[in-house]
Amino acid sequence: MAAAPVTSFRRQDEDEEEQRPRLPNGDVVIVVPRDGHELPASSSSRNGAGVAAPLLDHAASGAGAADAPEDDDEERPRAPGETFSPWRAAAAAAALLLAALAVAGYACLYARGDAGAAWGLLATREGDGRAARASFLLPLYPKPPRRGAGAGGKRAGGRDEPPQNSTQAFPFPLAGNISPQGLYYTTISLGNPPRPYFLDVDTGSYITWIQCDAPCTRCAKGAHPLYRPARGSKIPASDPLCEGAQHSSDQCDYDVNYADGSSSMGAYVRDNMQLISEDGERENADIVFGCAYDQQGNLLDALENIDGMLGLSNQALSLPTQLASRGIISNVFGHCMTRDPSAGGYLFLGDDYIPRWGMTWVPIRNGPADIIRKAQVQQVNHGDQQLNVEGKLTQVIFDSGSTYTYFPHEALINLISSLKGASTRFVQDDSDKAMPFCMKADFSVRSVDDVKHFFKPLSLQFNKWFFFSRTFNIRPEDYLIISDKGNVCLGVLNGTELGYDSEIIVGDVSLRGKLIVYDNDENQIGWIDSDCTNPRKQSRIPFFLQRALRSQLV
Repeated sequence: MAAAPVTSFRRQDEDEEEQRPRLPNGDVVIVVPRDGHELPASSSSRNGAGVAAPLLDHAASGAGAADAPEDDDEERPRAPGETFSPWRAAAAAAALLLAALAVAGYACLYARGDAGAAWGLLATREGDGRAARASFLLPLYPKPPRRGAGAGGKRAGGRDEPPQNSTQAFPFPLAGNISPQGLYYTTISLGNPPRPYFLDVDTGSYITWIQCDAPCTRCAKGAHPLYRPARGSKIPASDPLCEGAQHSSDQCDYDVNYADGSSSMGAYVRDNMQLISEDGERENADIVFGCAYDQQGNLLDALENIDGMLGLSNQALSLPTQLASRGIISNVFGHCMTRDPSAGGYLFLGDDYIPRWGMTWVPIRNGPADIIRKAQVQQVNHGDQQLNVEGKLTQVIFDSGSTYTYFPHEALINLISSLKGASTRFVQDDSDKAMPFCMKADFSVRSVDDVKHFFKPLSLQFNKWFFFSRTFNIRPEDYLIISDKGNVCLGVLNGTELGYDSEIIVGDVSLRGKLIVYDNDENQIGWIDSDCTNPRKQSRIPFFLQRALRSQLV
């Protein structure tokens, strides 16, 4: 049976609170570069009870190495003309030297120079000495278009409309979460018995909250019935997790403001979450999250098809950090969104699905005051034209909770100027209000594929690692949008109007087609191009060493 609802989580001083300005919540950040990378900790499945959250169906592939034939003790007669060659011996020695260099390179690359630790890991038999930490896959679903349109709403095609007159929409300091209107959500099972809830995936927030009957003052209809907390699930103000948070006399409260002027208010509760690994092993964990009983602004419209927000930053109350603090996963997670807007992708918790080769990593800053992950970039280009102001600090926030990408005002003006000069076949069309900047072509346009070859990619260039370039490329099809009028519109908006004068926010439209990894253990973010259709667990040992090590260690 469902647990009895809490009599009331509403604060007694709520009427007075409504007269006071809301305090914005914080977020997470990336800056001073550090050389090298560490080999992530290995993981294995865990056991538990409960009902599993739905997972993506995907194919798993593997290749086994055939055993080498045993050497014959009897001397083999040499073929006619076969003699000992010193050149062959030299070639064999060179091959061994290259293999040794490869091992050393692997150790340096994935262990930040700690070759002894890396070799210790390589010298361990597969499955031995591994930390008992699991990894979990969750599906990502594209949000369906909302009914109607308007400022901050969704237009045809399912994309969010940019807020109109946004300068007037943000009267409070923007130190809180970035946006509550991303394009993708996932499924989480909560409670006992477990029930599914659809949560917006938000890497720009540390608060997970679900619309809650506690009772609810202002809640949207949502995808499922309101969550009903059990008696005794409320987090008291004396709980260590409530330190630094808002609280009343008997409960720990939250009040989060988003950059579009929306807000959510509620109280923290603790309940059971069910997760399942790829091989069917189940994990139950008590998770602290927000019981949201008062939503305001455009957020109420955004909740038409979901039930709440999944906060994925590196703060103590974020889901990855809570799971990592219990030793269930490494404090690492990532997402992969397909380029096809009608398809989804996947979210993973833990480090088993991180490619061991080809990842580009940049450092993040994680100071006491940093609640948004930010990575410092040296240069922002459109093709070979620099967009950012020389010498001005520019940082990047990868935010799955934001639909669009945002540039500071100066960089955006330079980008628009560059686009105007891209081709004489396009002219600005101010009559198209789908986005702030749209262009009409002198030919019929049905999709971005028809026009992408006229435009150049955007590139975010980070500090080099030794002589290796570290660049995040955004292809034209990942920053251009075709409006209902068939115009080519820029999917990059003015971040300065939202209070982000020195930050670039990379939203969902520019994150598609890339596997993005947030490594809170090592304070770094990485990416690699991917079709995001076939998540695979990665071996801890590079493929070219697996057979050699197996023959030596068995």
